[in-house]
Order: sequence, then C-alpha cells, then structure tokens
Amino acid sequence: MDEKEIERLLDKFDRSSLKNFELAQDDFKLKFSKRDDDEHVVVEDPAQPGSTTADSLGHGQNSQAQTASQSDQPVSQNVTEIKAPLVGVVYFAPSPDKPAYKKQGDHVEKGDVVCVIEAMKMINEVKSDVTGTISNILVEDGSMVEYDQPIFQVTKG
Repeated sequence: MDEKEIERLLDKFDRSSLKNFELAQDDFKLKFSKRDDDEHVVVEDPAQPGSTTADSLGHGQNSQAQTASQSDQPVSQNVTEIKAPLVGVVYFAPSPDKPAYKKQGDHVEKGDVVCVIEAMKMINEVKSDVTGTISNILVEDGSMVEYDQPIFQVTKG
C-alpha cells in the first residue's frame, strides 16, 4: 500500500462516522481511530518497544503558550480556525532552508498549503479550507499537534 492510498483511506475515514478502522494485508497492518477530547493519545511504533504518550513527545511544552494565545484572542464569527487533520509534528516550511508556506498577516486562498504535519515518517500537507488573512498562529513550528487542534486563525474576507 503506497502513501497515496493511505492518505485516501485516511481522508475517507476522517469524513465518515466510523470511530475505528483496521486493515490487514499480508504483513502490513493499518489502524485508524477517532478519539474523544478527554482521552489520552498513545503513539505506538512497532520498531521501538513500548509506547509513548503525546504529552511526552513535546505537546505539554507548548500548551501554556498555546492556551495563552487562544484565550487572548476571542473567536468571532469573522474568524475561522484551520485545524490539524491528524496527530503529528507541524512544520511551517517545506524544509529548514525554505521560506514558510504562510505567516501571520499573509493572505490565504481556499486550497492553499499552509503547513505540513509529519506523522509515521510521512509528510502530509495541510490546506486551508477558507479564504482570508492569517490573523494568528496558535502553535510553534516543530511542535506536536493533536487531531482537530487549531493551528491557525484566519480572518475571512
């Protein structure tokens, strides 16, 4: 199974009402699971024994700054959030030596790539679903994000 097929399955799973999905093909296994906000995220890597919680991967390091920035700026009807479509590490540029996809104050069109999320050694583009201006960046570059966690605030218009 290649990356495109996995992304297609993930997209369909994300839009479905399913809570869990498992696929086994020969020695390849794939599991998707949607969780409630009060559940803990556990990331398991078969190459390494044991499992690690998302908080120990660095999420907790940025939660204070993130909470402060979110509470300082109330979300109005004119502001929409671009949220993480999956759990992983967010990067605002395609590589360290390249400029950021979008920064605060930049205009964004629906469908523009705004950042990427690395999950399971795969890079996944995050595209804007709205047109407007990026008014606030809610997470730090290189930080761990959770599923459906707001990354950007976009002022429509």
